[in-house]
Amino acid sequence: MTERWTVAVDKRVCVRTGLCAAAAPEQFALDEEGQGHARSETLPASELLLEVAESCPIEAISVVETESGRRVFPTD
Repeated sequence: MTERWTVAVDKRVCVRTGLCAAAAPEQFALDEEGQGHARSETLPASELLLEVAESCPIEAISVVETESGRRVFPTD
């Protein structure tokens, strides 16, 4: 079974750069106001997904291991 991550974009923090959707259009999309969001609440764990979260200029994207609840990004 493939590890899955729970991914969320904090809408209160997101400044609508669109970088997430541009870098990983299969995992992220923009709504009608340009707000980024994950296409699914859980996504297969991948290096690309982690890179997208890390490249968000204001760390609006959080990534958590779905099964264990361990925070992947941002780390404490």
